[in-house]
Amino acid sequence: MAEEFLVDAARKILLTGGAGFIGSHVAEALVRGGAKLTIVDSLDPFYSPAWKRANLEDVRRVGRFEFFEADICHAPRVREIFRAFRPDTVIHLAARAGVRPSIEQPQLYERVNVSGTLNLLDLCREFRVQNFIFGSSSSVYGAASKAPFVEGEMNLQPISPYAATKIAGEMLCCTYAHLYPMSMICLRFFTVFGPRQRPDLAIHKFTALIEAGKPVPVYGDGSAGRDYTYVTDVVAGVFGALEFTPPIANGARFDIFNLGNSHPVTLNEMIAAIEQVIGRKANRSPQPMQAGDVPLTWADLTKSKAALGYSPATTFEDGIKKFVEWYRSVPPSRHA
Repeated sequence: MAEEFLVDAARKILLTGGAGFIGSHVAEALVRGGAKLTIVDSLDPFYSPAWKRANLEDVRRVGRFEFFEADICHAPRVREIFRAFRPDTVIHLAARAGVRPSIEQPQLYERVNVSGTLNLLDLCREFRVQNFIFGSSSSVYGAASKAPFVEGEMNLQPISPYAATKIAGEMLCCTYAHLYPMSMICLRFFTVFGPRQRPDLAIHKFTALIEAGKPVPVYGDGSAGRDYTYVTDVVAGVFGALEFTPPIANGARFDIFNLGNSHPVTLNEMIAAIEQVIGRKANRSPQPMQAGDVPLTWADLTKSKAALGYSPATTFEDGIKKFVEWYRSVPPSRHA
């Protein structure tokens, strides 16, 4: 990680989802920064638990932390962890991810992303946790929002159960901030990529297919745009949120911030960038647009720059180079 962030050594942080893609990068930065860290992750088989254990080993090479394999939906078990660790801050990144799987299993997404988040919030109330940071998503803006997307946009029209669960999580955070003396910050992540990215996500999936000479699915005409954001920039945004306390507004310490790159890249441009780095043309396979996909994501960063000091430092092209370098450096098991 190019940049290191210092954390008050007295700070006790509980991180959910710390074995995942974004979570393991946040965990690594927290350990480097000197935080007392406890990770809670269920190692869910949505993708390989062995991959997630490898992520944890990457973090463990940096420094010490406590790890508990636990499901956030199981409140009694998570209560034991809270009672033993007594965190002052919770960074909640655990979730069922993905737009299309949420269409196939909406009840599961509601259980984990809504009920699981509610479990954590109520434990924070019970154990008087001071700060709660919630990993939300750009998908909450849906297809109706004007670009670039601004946090104050009220016309949120989610088009997938995943997006709806993220809005629900944000609203629960807002409710608990009004009811109890906790600082609540929701971070809307915009299409994060980089080393350890999940194998089902586009950049990882397309890199694997192009390297292998296999057909690459191109949905629609390839003009859909995504605000691809390199993972270390997102980590910087999380640390900005750790250092920021929202002022009381309408009786609550609650705020929402975009963490993006503010430079949308089309699907065609993304494939071309991977082709250039790999040195091989993609075997494109035209496909119809998929249900739940929005035509564009684009973060307005005015608010996050002003409050969090957030300023993404990695261009899309440099991020692709770093990702392909990582992809070629790790065992094939990390791509399964």
